[in-house]
Amino acid sequence: MITRREQAATYTILGVFALIALLPIVGILFTALQQKGGGATFGTFDGLHFDNFRRAWEDGNFGQYLKSSMIVAVSVVVLSTFVSILAGYAFGLMRFRGSEVIFYIFLLGLMVPMEAMIVPLYYDFRDLALTDTYWALILPQAGVSTAFGTFWMRAFFRSVPRSLVEAARIDGASSWFTLWRVLLPLARPAVLTMVVLLFMWTWNEFLLALVMVTDEGLRTAPLGLSFFVGRNQADLTLLAAGAVIVATPVVILYVFLQRHFIRGMVSGAVKG
Repeated sequence: MITRREQAATYTILGVFALIALLPIVGILFTALQQKGGGATFGTFDGLHFDNFRRAWEDGNFGQYLKSSMIVAVSVVVLSTFVSILAGYAFGLMRFRGSEVIFYIFLLGLMVPMEAMIVPLYYDFRDLALTDTYWALILPQAGVSTAFGTFWMRAFFRSVPRSLVEAARIDGASSWFTLWRVLLPLARPAVLTMVVLLFMWTWNEFLLALVMVTDEGLRTAPLGLSFFVGRNQADLTLLAAGAVIVATPVVILYVFLQRHFIRGMVSGAVKG
């Protein structure tokens, strides 16, 4: 049984680490709202300057960058989630020849970093005339994301009681019906947690966009932010505003799905 002293110590430690994590975020927000050119000095306050976000939006062309990132991220998440659910169900509950070998081949996608694949990927996509297209950003990230998604969903499906699946089959349910109508509703926290993780990783991907894309209209938000930083190194308020704009979609997604995200993480930790 946890004593009050142990509980107080736990909350104190968690509070300290939460403060350490929040301080940089608060600092960036405060900088983004300061006066143009660096704003107020330490210890002074001259109001909130929301106009910095408008200036950053217009000067940095973030509308187009966010549009490109959203197209890529949503496409990757939808494609990877669909394939991962199917693959996770197959590897978790079905038995077929070579399943273990194929599953470990899938896991190679988790072990090989993008930096090791980027050069051959570039030449392959160039030969296929896919560079400077959204496909050059979507397909590689969908492949890598599917490797993680398959691992994640397999772990969930293996934790499902076999009696539930057997009962569905006794009632005459096909494998397809069992997956989508019986198991998937139970997998909602796991699926939503995976969606948040895949969206965040895809949104933050920088190297792939840097190598595969030269057209400004196809630049993603992180890549566009790097060019924006190069043009505005002297104005910290503008840089901070641009960073906040780029990070906002991920924050919004997490805020809306945080309950399911935490439930999925805790469930995975308990069942894993």
